[in-house]
Amino acid sequence: MAKNEGQIVIKKYANRRLYNTGTSTYVTLDDLAEMVKKGEEFTVQDAKSGEDITHSVLTQIIFEQESKTGNTLLPISFLRQLIGFYGDQMQMVVPSFLEHSMRSFTEQQVQMREQINRAFGETPLGKNLQLPIQMVEEQVRRNTEMFQQAMQMFSPFMKPPAKESRKAEAKDIDELKEQLRAMQSKLDSL
Repeated sequence: MAKNEGQIVIKKYANRRLYNTGTSTYVTLDDLAEMVKKGEEFTVQDAKSGEDITHSVLTQIIFEQESKTGNTLLPISFLRQLIGFYGDQMQMVVPSFLEHSMRSFTEQQVQMREQINRAFGETPLGKNLQLPIQMVEEQVRRNTEMFQQAMQMFSPFMKPPAKESRKAEAKDIDELKEQLRAMQSKLDSL
């Protein structure tokens, strides 16, 4: 297995094919995206020149993810600001700032997972809390709506027939009237 300082080496050929030297198989950009999500370290090299092209391939993966899912992680305002930093005096600071920010975000995500695991135990939600809290709240809302809809489907079977319900209502009214008469007689006796 060809590795570079513990990292898997992916070779990119002129025909745009990617070859994983760690597994001796051809891979796609989607495969590389999965490797990133799993935390696997790799570098991408141009097969002919040996040049490290990892940055451009990762950027290509982001571009494809943004265009195919419809769920963009990079808002237009962020992209505009990022482009504005090219050639700016702050250009040298931006990469380390973004790296620090993402590291902090990841640490907070891990802490949130741990807190949920402590609160709820080992649940599928606790194991895979990659969803923001809003998505969790949205799922709870959807589950509640589904439960309410299910209960409404069964509620006609739980209600007494119309004639019986009218008789029950009339009986309840008669009992209330009787209680009012009893209270009125007590007040009159006072």
